[in-house]
Parts: sequence; C-alpha cells; structure tokens
Amino acid sequence: MHIYGTKNRQTSVIATDFLRKNDRMASLLPAAMRMARLQSDCAAILPILAGNTDVISFQDGALVLAVPSSAVAARMKQMAPKLQAALLERGWQVESVKLKVQVARAMPAKPEMRTLELPPTAVQAFEELAESLDDSKQNKELVAALRRLAEKRR
Repeated sequence: MHIYGTKNRQTSVIATDFLRKNDRMASLLPAAMRMARLQSDCAAILPILAGNTDVISFQDGALVLAVPSSAVAARMKQMAPKLQAALLERGWQVESVKLKVQVARAMPAKPEMRTLELPPTAVQAFEELAESLDDSKQNKELVAALRRLAEKRR
C-alpha cells in the first residue's frame, strides 16, 4: 500500500515497517493506511488531477485536499461534486470537499540553477578588460575574478 506523502513504493515499505516496529507509532498505521486508500480512490476517480492533489485530512465527513495553485483549485471545485458522489459510492462518508492551496507543493524540491550564457564577444571583452587593468594591489582580486569568469564561459 502506498502511503500519502511518499514518492515511491520503497519509501512506503520503509515507513510502514517503521510504524509496525515502534509501539507508539503502530497506532498510526491504520490511519496511514486509511489515508492511502482514500488517496488511491481519489486518484482513480479523477486521474487527471491525481498528481496535483493530495489528501490532507478526512475527519467528520470533511475531506480536505491540497492543491498546488488556484487554477487547480478552480478546476477541482468544478469536479468536487463528482468526486464526492463517487467516494460515497465507494463507501466513504464524504459530506464536504474542501481545498487548500499549497503553492510550496508545486515547487520542485531543489530549484534548477540557471547558467549565464555569454556570447563570445562578451567573453573576449572580459579577457581584454582583465589585461588592460593595472597590476596593482587594488585590482588583483578583480583581475582574478574577470579571468575566472572568462575561463568558465569559454
């Protein structure tokens, strides 16, 4: 069973093993499995939104879903009645569906670093600038930085 919040099956297995081994945490296992089943049912009912929504909680008939943007939330609001009806058919006593926009969920774990692309003429200009500066104590670090920049961008 895939547990909510984990990216792959191996992580799910590690998490369930941990919960089983720890007496205090073992009481969380049924709740985690229940949330996993609910997440799976939601994904099966609305496969188009499966990667964009996560079950946050389900208490007292209120299903709370996390969505990455207001655009997904708007689309999800239109599909909420269908989701609620389908979940009722599957035995989930869903009385309401609430959405929470969580922008951080939409962002990648580590942002991609952009590299500066310089045309050859710019690289040559930095090299020429480094050569034209006086060889003084004040300019030493600047000249070294300009040379490193030109070397990296070659």
